[in-house]
Amino acid sequence: MDSAVSLRNLVKTFGTHRAVDGVSLEIPRGIIFGLIGPNGAGKTTTIRMILDIIRPDSGEVVVLGTPSGEQVKARVGYLPEERGLYRKTKVLEMLEYQGSLRGASPAVARKEASAWLDRLELADWKARKVEDLSKGMQQKVQFIGAVLGKPELLILDEPFSGLDPVNQNTFKDLMLELNRNGASIIFSTHQMDTAEKLCKEIALINMGKIVLNGSLSQIKSRFGKNSVMVEFDGDGAFLQTLPGVARVDDYGRYREVRLQDGADPQALLRAAVERVTVRRFEIMEPTLHNIFIEKVGGHATHA
Repeated sequence: MDSAVSLRNLVKTFGTHRAVDGVSLEIPRGIIFGLIGPNGAGKTTTIRMILDIIRPDSGEVVVLGTPSGEQVKARVGYLPEERGLYRKTKVLEMLEYQGSLRGASPAVARKEASAWLDRLELADWKARKVEDLSKGMQQKVQFIGAVLGKPELLILDEPFSGLDPVNQNTFKDLMLELNRNGASIIFSTHQMDTAEKLCKEIALINMGKIVLNGSLSQIKSRFGKNSVMVEFDGDGAFLQTLPGVARVDDYGRYREVRLQDGADPQALLRAAVERVTVRRFEIMEPTLHNIFIEKVGGHATHA
């Protein structure tokens, strides 16, 4: 099987709310795949169906070539968005238990967990209770629990949430290393810049439906090269009023201008030079952030 995960027309309803509405996806093996979307879009519900935590009302889930269920759980690691650790348990004991759930002997699980704790600079905390650790430390411990046993598939739901920049960089490096060593990774986030840097393919889900799916390079080429970055001195309010301008994103020192189809970037440059001192003018691919805004816009869910 070439797919790490295959989803076919998944539907899940809670009361009158259809959280997932006919989702079909093929997630290849061996890549970092971004499942992106606004809060409440259906990302976590989809992940829980992949993991067999909840069952779909209809549709099919195939994980690592096998129908989702108990038989594949030992091959899958999971970092949930809602972190949950046994707060009164000692760190190493808890990780030993988590490793044993994947089929490792206590001794093997303990050895692997100790190596990870050493690597993530938590060796001095292995005999302490989880509740004694800072939030960032607890997140590292939960990450270790997800990667114990070298899972073939790793599912990370908002892994960077609440982390400082140093620990975000640590998690990023670990994700890349695990992927290079053969793990397929599904990475759920609403942080578009991080997804853009890490993911080879993405699926954008909104209001329970897949609205965009494919390789990042193909998606960007589909949206064309009609974004322009303009850095200047002066008042840029006039940019939004120019003919051919679809949208302007203000970043303080510069603006990202999304042009309408067929609009001439050179006309924008000429108009800008007449009004402000242009320091930089660059025709660029649309960012994943801008594509997200264009596809979701005012139609994001707020659950």
